Amino acid sequence: MGKCQLPIANFAFAFSNVSRKIALLFAGQGAQTVGMGLDLASEFPSAADLFRCADEVLGRKLSEIAWNGPIEELTRTSNCQPALYVHGLACLAVLREIAGEFPIAAAAGLSLGEWTAHAAAGTFDFKEGLRLVEKRGSFMEAACEATSGAMAAMIGGDESAVRALAVKADVDVANLNAPGQIVISGERAKVEVAVTLAKEHGIRRATLLNVAGAYHSRLMKIAYLQVGEALAGVTLQTPRFPVLSNVTGARVESVEQIRQTLQDQVTATVRWTDCMERMLEIGCDLFLELGPGGVLAGLLQRTRKGAEVMSVTDVVSLQNCAEKLQEIGRPD
Repeated sequence: MGKCQLPIANFAFAFSNVSRKIALLFAGQGAQTVGMGLDLASEFPSAADLFRCADEVLGRKLSEIAWNGPIEELTRTSNCQPALYVHGLACLAVLREIAGEFPIAAAAGLSLGEWTAHAAAGTFDFKEGLRLVEKRGSFMEAACEATSGAMAAMIGGDESAVRALAVKADVDVANLNAPGQIVISGERAKVEVAVTLAKEHGIRRATLLNVAGAYHSRLMKIAYLQVGEALAGVTLQTPRFPVLSNVTGARVESVEQIRQTLQDQVTATVRWTDCMERMLEIGCDLFLELGPGGVLAGLLQRTRKGAEVMSVTDVVSLQNCAEKLQEIGRPD
């Protein structure tokens, strides 16, 4: 793989005997962990190249923050988003390197992860995507600092109940993550009121989240406008495989639609449950979560118990996944 280039699979000829439909899932903000990608970069030049390239493009040592922290610095939105982007694509690059160019039926990412999915699909190249993601993170961080926002998880309530609560408290529904797991977002005082009213609306448990602000809400309006301006200045390509939008829960087809949905995503509800259900509808039966932790695997199990998902985050989990792909790619 050339420096700063993602491997491009020749899907027409690679793994031609595979009967499985493989879906990629990319982690979102909150999944970050200090040390992410360090073992990959130490063992595989393709991963090291991406982290090195990221440092050069951004003009700062993002790799040092990702690998050595401290966690407070890594968790800053302006660092966290590009770090997750690079790590997810490094996982994919190494997986292709050791498993071969396996076919991809669809890809999706939670919030920031959707941008990583588009880079994997060639909507924009690694460098362009990285610049966009850093801007997005910086814009959202500034919006958090300019407002007093909060988010809360609503556990054990259906969507209609949470939406009714959101209307009453004057907050927004930020994430539909899985059945019975919905997140609200808005002004801190109003979110706190919503938490106290949750049980009255049939919601089993409501918990304030430890986040910097009100993501995916009207409080991100300034960032929404800035992200739109940034996207207007870049050339996008049609994805090489289907990418699902957080905003619509469906495949994005045209470059214009991609540009609009990536902007809308800053303030709109993340319809992650719809994304997972759509992937299952089109027959995806092996899900690969690329990024730290296993949050997306857990959400998928809440949506479809028993769905086969592998979380790929480090050398060991990556090698296990590569063995699985090689196994299903062998001719009978």
